[in-house]
Amino acid sequence: MMIERLREYVGAETPTGDAAALNAFADRLGTRYAELGATVRRVPMPTGDHLVADFPGRAGAAPLLFLAHHDTVWPIGQLRGAMPWREQDGVIHGPGVFDMKGGLVVLETALEQVVGRDHRPLRVVVVADEEVGSPSARSLVTAEAQGAYAAFGFEPPHPNGDLKTSRWGSTRVRIEVTGREAHAALDPANGVSAIDELVDQLLAVRRIVAGYDEVLCNVGTITGGGRTNVVPGSAAADIGFRFVDPATEEAVLQAVAELQPVRNAQLAVRVMSNRPAWQPSAATDALLAQVVAAGRSVGQEVGGAAATGAADTNLTGWLGIPTLDGLGPIGQGAHAVHEQVIAATLTERAALVAAIITSL
Repeated sequence: MMIERLREYVGAETPTGDAAALNAFADRLGTRYAELGATVRRVPMPTGDHLVADFPGRAGAAPLLFLAHHDTVWPIGQLRGAMPWREQDGVIHGPGVFDMKGGLVVLETALEQVVGRDHRPLRVVVVADEEVGSPSARSLVTAEAQGAYAAFGFEPPHPNGDLKTSRWGSTRVRIEVTGREAHAALDPANGVSAIDELVDQLLAVRRIVAGYDEVLCNVGTITGGGRTNVVPGSAAADIGFRFVDPATEEAVLQAVAELQPVRNAQLAVRVMSNRPAWQPSAATDALLAQVVAAGRSVGQEVGGAAATGAADTNLTGWLGIPTLDGLGPIGQGAHAVHEQVIAATLTERAALVAAIITSL
């Protein structure tokens, strides 16, 4: 049953930003959560609606918060092209199967298993733009996290199945340069190359990052210009930063924000999305101990370790809410054409989540 549902969910391709596809998928999830007893709300957004489902539970108890997303990095048509659905030797392949349609199936199955059993109230938040940093969902996650006993994410786990107990911070920054166009041969002196300026600014960013031991920096996109015989009048780059701690994050982003033009060009630096560093804490350690006990009650040994990747759990961890992530099935290849999950871990993870729900 879980494999069939996963195939259905993978078959409904949901690229970030495709509001029609995302909203159709949210319809499926909302209907299913309502069938399981939830009060479901839609949070409309131009790039795709977010979903909130509240399941009743023990009177007066603080709720458990479950964080998930239904967008993927893959475009419509990926399933019919380079990444067809495939089951082979107990492994399932397909776009989004690991990140994170598999996690959605695990969550839904666990919710089915706890119907009628005693547990805390449950709140599920499914975000539509997680893969680009959840820019439209940050305030929603913050609001829905208030008063939660603990937060759990359904992103992929570590390769050995361990849960994620902290995450590096992640910030996307866009540097935009406006120069002045001119004929590259007849009047080059009257031009100001936005591309040359951008190159110099990226070198400056590299120098900033070099001053810190634990910062990751990836220039993910560069755009600009149009013709070799025209001095380019505009250029831009999107940069992804990863930070191990808030102090380093603040220092680096401040330095980047204060970049100055090298030539007579206009420079704009904008933060596109931000996920603060979620650092290890005693509260999360205590939550992990409870989860370890819940795992043993269903014959599973569960561990935990820090992670470099970012997700919506960064925010709850940063807010001080005991948080764990990585409750999706075991697999590999997130954001890669070999994306896959081990089929048997779907049922194992669902049993673990059900045990967590009924034991906390």
